[in-house]
Amino acid sequence: MQRVQGQRGRSLIGDRVMIPVRCYTCGRIVSDVWDVYKERTKQEDPGQVLDDLGVKRYCCRRMLLTHAELIDEIAPYE
Repeated sequence: MQRVQGQRGRSLIGDRVMIPVRCYTCGRIVSDVWDVYKERTKQEDPGQVLDDLGVKRYCCRRMLLTHAELIDEIAPYE
């Protein structure tokens, strides 16, 4: 299987990035803040993290708050 390189040189298959790129409602790019959001929510309140990252719209906040990473269950083999 050929690995696809992401924008920052990371492998999208190896890192298993499956967050939608854009908000379904307004079209704002939300995938660029996913890694920071995921790391910071381990120690901080998710609402405060979203405020700090500049995600103000309810539709965009929904995209990040409700995302469930299921790729490990869907594709257990590489």
